[in-house]
Amino acid sequence: MTLSEATPMKLDDLNNSPWTLARRAEKMNPSVIREILKVTEKPGIISFAGGLPSPKTFPISEFAAACDAVLTGKGEAYGQAALQYAASEGYGPLREMVAAGLPWPVDAAQVLITTGSQQGLDLVAKVLIDAGSRILVETPTYLGALQAFTPMEPDVVSVASDDEGVDLDDLTAKANGARFLYVLPNFQNPTGRTLSETRRAALSTRATALGLPLVEDNPYGDLWFDAPPPLPLTARNPDGCVYLGSFSKVLAPGLRLGFMVAPATLMPKLLQAKQAADLHSPGFNQRMIAQVMQGGFLDRHVPTIRALYKAQRDAMLAALGRNMQGLNVSWNKPVGGMFLWVRLPAGVSAVELLPKAVDKGVAFVPGAAFYADEADARTMRLSFVTASVEQINVGVAALAAAIREFQPA
Repeated sequence: MTLSEATPMKLDDLNNSPWTLARRAEKMNPSVIREILKVTEKPGIISFAGGLPSPKTFPISEFAAACDAVLTGKGEAYGQAALQYAASEGYGPLREMVAAGLPWPVDAAQVLITTGSQQGLDLVAKVLIDAGSRILVETPTYLGALQAFTPMEPDVVSVASDDEGVDLDDLTAKANGARFLYVLPNFQNPTGRTLSETRRAALSTRATALGLPLVEDNPYGDLWFDAPPPLPLTARNPDGCVYLGSFSKVLAPGLRLGFMVAPATLMPKLLQAKQAADLHSPGFNQRMIAQVMQGGFLDRHVPTIRALYKAQRDAMLAALGRNMQGLNVSWNKPVGGMFLWVRLPAGVSAVELLPKAVDKGVAFVPGAAFYADEADARTMRLSFVTASVEQINVGVAALAAAIREFQPA
């Protein structure tokens, strides 16, 4: 499969169709990452492109036991109840586990179980965004959030950001009339950066003073390598924040379960949007997650994920150091998560480099897709968690060879 073969259908293809698209559908765009993943299915491609957790981390035996327990256990929460329609808010014991596991006081009534944290972004968009609403995002930001927000036709404004996150002066200049700031403080997708405690405290104080709500997305926060990240922004001002979390990165993405924590004033509308979307997230899956989490399983399991990912990050950093000498390529050193951020030499576009890299057997995600505006064409995201150390060494060497051939004389 070539890159051109992965191109999705255009609106012009509907000219001879009886269907008329809604205006919001015209705003929908395909995930660049998903399209690139189609290309990486070609045999022999080493992929640093996907945002997938390593399948080595999936606790299969624990889920097998949980499946049996949920279906055969005694009590109203088991057996037939697990296969029946359920409450839109989510499975009560799981909501209580989520509330108890957060580092600030949370009532389980504030927790809404979602079909992946991506659905949380969709619900936020439907409840908080009107056509023309100003919303603020980091530079760059998560592509999936842009996909969720764009159909609501907002005015998406990119706030200048550095290695510590959002620039507060630029935020202040752009905050007037904004509905919210969307922010990923921990091991951000795509850059891997983390907001420092100093920046985090200042951002919370500034946002509160500006009357600017925050939507805090934290799917990677448990994946720290040497020390846990600072306290969440939501813990500092719970009434001014919506918090999104996920079970995908610490247990299994295929179960499609996440959660959101919201102020009591927002919960009724978020719940109504959830009911309209899918009635409820799969009750069987929720019970399995709750069953696996009993007895402090995550406290034993997540450290094994951290150790694996840290070793793979170290392997990629070492490979970059060996292979990129003399190429004027720069990169960061994430302290957790799944990604690192690379900037190519002047004159080298990541989008144009990609097919040449694929020809050499390696794939990545060009960074331009993660910008709301004024994209930096020289950036790329590398995921280090699904490739073995050997694949990392081979793939980074191939990437360096592609860059070397691509550079202007």
